[in-house]
Amino acid sequence: MSVPTADSIYGTTGTADPPVHCSTRNGVATITLNRPDRLNTMNDEMLQQMLVTLESLAGDEGVRVVIVTGNGRGFCAGGDLSAGTGGGIGGDIGAEERIGLMRRYMTSSQLLHDMGKVTIAAVNGPCAGAGLAWACACDLRFASESAVFRTAFLSAGVSGDFGGTWTLSRIVGNAAARELYLLNGKVLAQDANRMGLVSAVYPGTELLSRVQTIASEIAAGAPLAVTAIKQNLNDAESRSFSESLDNEIRRHVQCMETEDGKEATAAFLEKRRPQFHGR
Repeated sequence: MSVPTADSIYGTTGTADPPVHCSTRNGVATITLNRPDRLNTMNDEMLQQMLVTLESLAGDEGVRVVIVTGNGRGFCAGGDLSAGTGGGIGGDIGAEERIGLMRRYMTSSQLLHDMGKVTIAAVNGPCAGAGLAWACACDLRFASESAVFRTAFLSAGVSGDFGGTWTLSRIVGNAAARELYLLNGKVLAQDANRMGLVSAVYPGTELLSRVQTIASEIAAGAPLAVTAIKQNLNDAESRSFSESLDNEIRRHVQCMETEDGKEATAAFLEKRRPQFHGR
């Protein structure tokens, strides 16, 4: 898969072939993991650049949707075990130092889950370990027919990271998540669709264009309302029903009073397509 061209680019490191590319166009940012010879496995450079890129996108008011995909035949097969201890992350450091460094890197999952943009994983091939956790941290997931999902942590003799146990349990349910972690089996794309891990499966050559079309449709919506919907859904993961009702109605009324809310009503009455500006 080719790395997309763009109106603007984040996350370049000055190297000839950085491990993370990010392009933006019409409110949609596409992050492409770029270690195709290693199935886009994570090393320190990728993790540092991914975190910087997500932090930049989270604060960019012009970006409304973020897509994460992989270059080549894989999405992300987790940590790069060929680099040594800890999946090649952190090098030769002590346990406490590694905990601090990894927690910093794992903020990437938190950003994908919490940022006020819709995040979408376009899973174009093998998706395992922390790569699966990144995909599960996104709001939506779509897969190519060649995608394969696996927690894979037992194979590496570790318990898991990047929030996968938390997100996967909420996507497919507690029982299925336990099976995927403890039995360590592979899930093919169509099975992932049936269990609700992904929303749809497309031919590999169509995946990114299909996802970009979906992202463009979301980006054309009222951005303040989209952000509020995501906040409501995130609240539902941890807050009581009563608290969720309070937050829902507060955000609902706030959206009604925005310029975009008034534009939506006017466009409906005038039978035209609304033009939203995030105000």
